[in-house]
Amino acid sequence: MFRGLFQPMHLIIILAIALIVVGPGKLPELGKALGNALRDFKKAVSGDEKDSALEIRKDAPSKDSPENKA
Repeated sequence: MFRGLFQPMHLIIILAIALIVVGPGKLPELGKALGNALRDFKKAVSGDEKDSALEIRKDAPSKDSPENKA
């Protein structure tokens, strides 16, 4: 189905369409956002994200804490 999809000419056409749609100013930002998303996805798949999620929960105030009561 995807055989021969990523040939050099196809990639050039895809990049040209992306440049026209997004514009030259926003294209680097889009690439950076895509790279960050892929890196975060890889961390989540490898299990490194579990430790970060636990740290966030420990830092966040609980519902019963005096800070949340006004």
